[in-house]
This record gives sequence, structure tokens and C-alpha cells, in this order.
Amino acid sequence: MIINPLVGKQVESFRLADARLNLWDGSVRSSKTIISLLKWIEFVRTAPAGPLLMVGKTERTLRRNIIDPLVEMLGEQRCRYVAGTGELFLLGRKIYVVGANDERAQEKIRGLSLVGAYCDEVSTLPESFFVMLLTRLSIPGARLFGTTNPDGPQHWLKVGYLDRAALHLDIHGQLHRSDNPDALNLHRFSFQLADNPNLSPDYVAAVSSEFTGLWHRRLILGEWCLAEGVVYESWDPARHVVAELPAIARWICLSLDYGTTNPFHALLLGVGVDGRLYVGHEWRWDSKKQRGSLTDAEYSERLRAWVTDLGIRPEYTIVDPSAASFRVQLHRDGQTSTLADNEVVDGIRQVASLFATGRLLVHAECRELIREIPAYAWDPDASEKGEDKPIKVADHGVDALRYGVRTTRAIWEPMLREPVLLAA
Repeated sequence: MIINPLVGKQVESFRLADARLNLWDGSVRSSKTIISLLKWIEFVRTAPAGPLLMVGKTERTLRRNIIDPLVEMLGEQRCRYVAGTGELFLLGRKIYVVGANDERAQEKIRGLSLVGAYCDEVSTLPESFFVMLLTRLSIPGARLFGTTNPDGPQHWLKVGYLDRAALHLDIHGQLHRSDNPDALNLHRFSFQLADNPNLSPDYVAAVSSEFTGLWHRRLILGEWCLAEGVVYESWDPARHVVAELPAIARWICLSLDYGTTNPFHALLLGVGVDGRLYVGHEWRWDSKKQRGSLTDAEYSERLRAWVTDLGIRPEYTIVDPSAASFRVQLHRDGQTSTLADNEVVDGIRQVASLFATGRLLVHAECRELIREIPAYAWDPDASEKGEDKPIKVADHGVDALRYGVRTTRAIWEPMLREPVLLAA
């Protein structure tokens, strides 16, 4: 990997990252990760003796976002990851690697005394883990380096830490030093897309077009803003609903949201020969509107009959995490199923990006899904508490859509055409 010389705010943030806590926040692709990694490399090379730690939401995401770029930058002789032991050897020093995706993660670091830590996407980590991590940085000279994209304005990281920074290099390049007696030994560096001079105008335009509304404000403008209003702001039936399906090159999945007293909603997703992802068909059973509840065996039988009648053989059956009994029934019926990836906000963001760029379309026969999408909204009470949660009403079709899109992204992503901003 070729690293271009640092310029402007990049140089300033590298020079000023000498506090106990050093955090880069802001838009995607704004160069905050590469700067933080360069600073981490310098720290690992010169830090006092003692254990080091690298943290991500999961080890898998940490490897993809951070470790693989480090290996590319330094080569395998100077940076070697041992997946089996969860250890990274960087410049001759051993670094422990952990994932922290729930409250139990703090148990992984109890008892450690650390001299340094690097955190990827700090806002996605449990607050309890972060608090525990700070108590583990107990060796003299210990420092933490981390990056994050913005979240809600009441998020624990912003209110408890970023807003209490002793030094803040803001998005405009202005340096602020706090005179608040409660300020933390924390240096904050806020970045926008324009702070990365190595991006071409075409690339900036393409990335900007992939996000609308909430995601544009957070991931492009770098704002810590509330999730409010409708979830899929770019949804427009005139743009996103098609009367006829094109030839489908690959039927990727049957994705379903399981319900007994609530509706049971299944969708078929496929990639068209035109390089777009299509919701081609839906099947729904609402026990309150139809002839009572169905058993798991009846659901399985009717789903298989529906798919068979359509003449479609989806590659995967994606089942929501709450449907353990139904997965057992599918197995009994000789049907392999895959547990849905239920990262709600990440899944919503991917669906929103696909709608914004015109790469996800819905067949007109999917009437219940089309009815749900424009009414799918953020929960204002959760937003005020710093949480991003949609209102849990009339969300069975949109949940099935999110499960299918999120869980099979590794399959459809390389098949889709390049992002294109829909005309206004």
C-alpha cells in the first residue's frame, strides 16, 4: 500500500494525538482511519513495555477494517495476524485482539494491565466495555487511539467523552482548548470527506450519492444527529416499484420474518440481468385477517408449495433469529436455513443506500411490503435517549427485506452495477 504524505488537518491530528485518549470522528473515507493507524504504529514502536490491545465490534470486522490494511501497509514480516490465538504481531510486539459486540465482552479484558489500546468504531462498542477498558490502561504512559462515525447526539460516547475533550480540532480545522475543569485528558479530531485530498471528485460524488437523510448527515457531513422521521427517506413508488421483473440472473434468497400471532412475511430476492437487486415476490400469512394461526409444519409446507409453484429455487433460506422452532421444522423437512444477520441499523443503512442509488427495486405484486416501507419510521422516544430504533409497528415485510439484504450482501454486492444517484 502506498501512503501519500499527510497534509493539513491530517498532519495536525497526527501531531496532537498525544493525550491519554485520542479519538478521530467524522464522515466515511475522510482519512481518519489511516491517520489513526499511522499514529498507532508509531506508538507501538515507541511505547513503554506492557500488553497492547486492539478492539473491534467483532474480530472479523476488526480484521477487515484495520488488520488487513495494516498487513498491506507493513508486509507480513512486520505485521502478522494469528487468527487461531487472536493475536497480532506488529513490529515485533504481541497485541491481543478482541471483539466486543455485547455487554459480556468486558469479561474478556478483566485483569489485564495495558499500556495501549486501539479501538475501531468506538460508538458501536458497549459502554460497559469501554469503561472497563479505560480502567485497564493502568501502566504509566498508557494511551488509547480510536475512530468512530457519528451516531445520535445523546450517544454515550459523545456526551460522556467527546464533548468533554480537553482539545478539539473541529471539522473546519479550528483548534479549541477547553477551560472546563471537568475536561478529560482526551484529544478529539473531527473530519469530513473534504479532509481527504486523495479522493477524486467522481469518487466523492459517488460515495455521497449512496447516502440520504440521516445517513448523509452522519456519514458524509459528520454530524451527530437524531434519527427522526421515516427510515427510508429516498423511497418513491414511482422510482422503486416495477410492473414487470427483468430476467433474474440469480435468485439469491428466500428471506422471512416469522410470526404466529403477528404476520408471517416471506420475500424472494434476486439479482436481475440489469445489475439491480429485486424483491420479486412475497408471501404473507396474517392470522388476524386469514383463517387462524398455522403451525410450523403448515408454514413450511405452504412456503415450499409457493416457491415450487413459482418455479424458483432460491440459494438460501434466511430465517429471523426469533424463529428457532421454525428452523427446526425446516430441517425436519429437509430444508437448510441460514440465521439472519440482525444488525438492525447496519441492515437499514444498506437497504437505504440501495434505494438511494436505484439498485434495489420492488415488484408491484409485493403489495404488503410496498405498504409498509413509507410508514416505517424511527422511534422518537428511543432517539431522545441516544438509541437508533425503528418503531415496532407494521414492520414484518421491512424486517424480512433487511434480513435478506444484510445476510447475503457478500453475494449480491459484486453483482450490482455501480451506484447511480437517482434524478430528483
